[in-house]
Amino acid sequence: MKKLISIIGTSLLLLGTVFQVEAQSQRSQEFKDKYKLKEAVVLSRHNIRSPLSDSKSALGRMTPHEWNKWTAGKSELTLRGGVLETQMGQYFRKWAVDAGLFPENYVPTADDLNVIANSMQRCIATAQYFTSGFMPVGGVTVNHRYTPSKMDPLFNPQLTKVSPEFVEIAMKQINDMGGKKGIVGINENIKPDYELMMQVLDVKDSPMAQANDPYLKAFDNYNTEIVLEKFKEPAMKSGSALKELNSASDAFILQYYEHPDPAKAAFGHNLTRKDWERLAHVKDTYQDVLFTAPIVATNVAYPLVQYMYDELLSPDRKFTFLVGHDSNLSSVATALGVEEYELPEAIEKKTPIGSKIVIEKFTGPDGKEYADLNIVYQTVEQLQNMSILDLDNPPMVYPLSLKGLEKNADGLYPMSDVLAAFEKAIAAYQAIP
Repeated sequence: MKKLISIIGTSLLLLGTVFQVEAQSQRSQEFKDKYKLKEAVVLSRHNIRSPLSDSKSALGRMTPHEWNKWTAGKSELTLRGGVLETQMGQYFRKWAVDAGLFPENYVPTADDLNVIANSMQRCIATAQYFTSGFMPVGGVTVNHRYTPSKMDPLFNPQLTKVSPEFVEIAMKQINDMGGKKGIVGINENIKPDYELMMQVLDVKDSPMAQANDPYLKAFDNYNTEIVLEKFKEPAMKSGSALKELNSASDAFILQYYEHPDPAKAAFGHNLTRKDWERLAHVKDTYQDVLFTAPIVATNVAYPLVQYMYDELLSPDRKFTFLVGHDSNLSSVATALGVEEYELPEAIEKKTPIGSKIVIEKFTGPDGKEYADLNIVYQTVEQLQNMSILDLDNPPMVYPLSLKGLEKNADGLYPMSDVLAAFEKAIAAYQAIP
C-alpha cells in the first residue's frame, strides 16, 4: 500500500511539474497587464549537428554498424537542425509580439537587437536560422568574430586562471562528485550506462574487437585523468571509459533526434525512453565533470557572465541572442548559482540540443524591475517530428531557481537580486587564485 501511495505521489509530482512548465509558457493576461517585458537575454546551445568524430575514427571502429549518413560535415549543423532552429525562432517571434516586446514584422536597429554567435559553423548557422524565423523581414546581422570555424574567446570555455591552488581546489570539487572514491566513484556510478552503451554498440562484434585493439582497454579504465591548463578547455586524457564512451553517447543522442525509426537509431535494439536517457547520461556526466565544479565553472564562464551582465544593464537593448555550446550553458548556470534540475520530456537532462537559458526583465506595477529565468527547449517528440511551434504548441519552458534567492508571488525575482548574482559570479572569478 505504501508503495502504491508513493507511485501515485510521484505521478502527481511529475504531473505538477509538467503543468508548471506549460503554465510558464502561457502567461495570463493578468500577468501581462501587471508586468511589462522590457528585455530578454538569451544564451543558446546550437541545434542538431553531426558528430564531432566521423566513421573512420574510433567511433566508427567500436561498432560493426554504420552510423547515420549525416546531411552535414562532422561538427556542422544538419538540415534538420536548421529547420528546428527556424521553428524555434518563429516561436520566439510569436512570444515577443504577444509580450509587446516587438511589433509584428519589426525591423530592428543595432541598439535594440544584438545577435552574436561563436565562430563555429554550427553556431553561426543556428543563429542565422533562428533570426530567419524570429525576424524574417528584419535583415538581422549575425555577428561573429572570426572566419568559420574558430573558437571565439567569449564562448571558448577555457581556463584563464590556473595555479597550483586552483588545480587543488578544482580537483577536490570534481572528486567530491564521486564521493569517497572520487573520479573512480563517478565512473562506477554510471557503470550500468557504460554496459548498456557497449551492448547497443555491439562492441563484441566490432572491428575493434576483431582486431583485439588495445583501445578496448579504455572501456574498463575508471580512473579518468583530468587536465587543467591555462588557455585550454578542461579536458580528459585519452584512455578512460568516460572520455572514450562520451563520443558514442554524443553520436547516439544526435542519431536518435535525426532518425525517424528509434530502433534503427539504436542499431536494431528496442530501447525504452529510460534507456535513451541512460545513454545520454554518459555525456551529461562528462559535461558535469569538466564544467560544473564551482571554481571551474566560475573560471570558464566569466567572459559570458560579464557580457550578459552588461547586456542586462544596456538601456536601449531589447533582445540579445548568444549562440554557443552546452558547456557554455552548464558553466554559466553553475556560476550564477542555479539550483539543480532535471528537465522533463528530454533525454539530455541539463542542456538539451538547441536549448536556451532565457533571462527576461520586466517593469512591475510598482515601477521596479523584476526578472524571470527559464530554460526553453524542444521536447524529444518536437525534435523528432519537427513540430511547428507557436503559442498553442510551445516548446518546454522550465523555470530555473537561483540559490538563496526568493521569488515573489508571481514567480519573479527582483532584478537587483539577479544582477547581484551576476556580480557575485564576477567577484568569484576575480578571487580565483
